[in-house]
Amino acid sequence: MGMDFHDEKNRSTYTTRKADPSWLEAMNNLLSFEHVSSALDIGCGGGIYSKALVDLGADSVTGLDFSEVSLEGARENCKSYTNITFSKGNALETGLEANSYNLILERALIHHIKDLNSCFKEAYKLLKPGGQLIIQDRTPKDCFLPGDSTHIRGYLFELFPQLIQKEKGRRHDSDTVISALMDNRFHDIEEVKLWETRNIYHDKKELLDDLLARTGRSILHELDDQELNQLVDYIDKVLPDTNIIEKDRWTIWKAVK
Repeated sequence: MGMDFHDEKNRSTYTTRKADPSWLEAMNNLLSFEHVSSALDIGCGGGIYSKALVDLGADSVTGLDFSEVSLEGARENCKSYTNITFSKGNALETGLEANSYNLILERALIHHIKDLNSCFKEAYKLLKPGGQLIIQDRTPKDCFLPGDSTHIRGYLFELFPQLIQKEKGRRHDSDTVISALMDNRFHDIEEVKLWETRNIYHDKKELLDDLLARTGRSILHELDDQELNQLVDYIDKVLPDTNIIEKDRWTIWKAVK
């Protein structure tokens, strides 16, 4: 059925977490925020990473998303940050001014986009000379690692293998991403892998409740209620009732204009 990002009931699904220290450390290792006067968070969702960019040292951040519902949640989530503003637009046609940003973040965005060339062309236009683009997403290799007590997402594909082809169809491999960046004149391209802590649950029930609410996992909207309950029952059986640290494996690419 897929997730409807414009549905009011999903207004806060991407506002309930904070950027994990593992992500903040990865960004600090890749970037210097000393001269980031303006950053752009494309596909900002609920503004979690817009706030993180300010916390890391960006003087100002613009969050951009195609969903007004998500932007409403982001504005509420970021209301204490006076240097974050939001704009409605999409990654291919942002409507923003060229040569305006030192840094652009596209986190968990490109698996929603088939036309990477247009996406990266727009990012190149928006960046100032020497500006940096950070892309974070999952490649097929990241997605289909086995499920265990930390990689909860792996159980989904083990239990519902019919989702594998769908997931493969929307995920770009690293060679495709790098090729598209080079075609759009980006240089000094780097790739790193990150096991990012997604959430820490004090007990199994917290995790199971989170899954049932489909919180922050668009792939869970591909399951009907019966299938979702089947997944929860399965995880309830295979995981111990202890503190659970859930992690996701990501690929991050950095490129320079």
